[in-house]
Amino acid sequence: MLSFHELTLADRPWVQHALEQSQFMGCEYSFANNLAWRRAADSRIARLDDFYLICAFDTEDGAPHFTFPAGSGDLARAVRAMAEVAAALHQPLVIGGLTAQTLSRLEACFPGCFTLENQRDSADYLYDTREFIALSGKKYHKKRNHIAQFAKYGAVFSEMTPADFDECITFAANSYNQRDGYTDASSVAEQFAIHTFFTNFAALGLKGGVLRIAGKLAAFSIGEPISRSVFGVHIEKADIQYHGAYPAMAQQFAAHFAQDYAYLNREEDLGIPGLRKSKLSYHPALLLEKWTAACQTPERLL
Repeated sequence: MLSFHELTLADRPWVQHALEQSQFMGCEYSFANNLAWRRAADSRIARLDDFYLICAFDTEDGAPHFTFPAGSGDLARAVRAMAEVAAALHQPLVIGGLTAQTLSRLEACFPGCFTLENQRDSADYLYDTREFIALSGKKYHKKRNHIAQFAKYGAVFSEMTPADFDECITFAANSYNQRDGYTDASSVAEQFAIHTFFTNFAALGLKGGVLRIAGKLAAFSIGEPISRSVFGVHIEKADIQYHGAYPAMAQQFAAHFAQDYAYLNREEDLGIPGLRKSKLSYHPALLLEKWTAACQTPERLL
């Protein structure tokens, strides 16, 4: 039986090794993200050979929800180990975060054993980095206008340093309090994630940027490479009293940190209409579709 424990910073070397072997493009395959959001659904991890397994145990349907394994080895053996956990809990085996690439691998190992559901709300938005930075052409006319209006404030972009951390944390907390974030579980989880990012910033290899207007913080963003071709943006906060603050932050952050990566992953929209509209307005080069696979009788896989 797999042995699970809570993810800690001490796990980073072997987890990073597994992630680097797979070179997946999804935001689930970020150690920093996994560490920061581990309390959102009681996510715990296990190691099997060179596979990194992560599973959420506090789920709406009561079933353990695994993410498709990262790393290398006998995939069928890893899936059977996951099925053993689900069977012991008398629950179906659920595997999420599946892309077209990993879905075909699962189906090859266990043909016809899983039912599939497309999770549109979990699809990652991947943008051509050069296009995102340049914002050239008619389709980005409105974005350029927003950024031009923001430029009138005389904002200055700089790379985030430890001297910025406290102010960024306060900035995020004020936003949280203004929208009564403590009444929303996802907002509470986000505050924990932000605290985790700042507490372990250097150890996680994160990159951050800030925009200041006359010395006052107007926006900040945090991200990191997810793979050799993908740079991920994990957190982005801006003061909406400054028109164009969000698109200006997004463009500046990408220009400073992501220009050597083919794609910019700005993660999912969670089914939030306004967020979906915003992400689509940047014309993604790739919508990284994701599926959830479920086997109602995991015993049959053993």
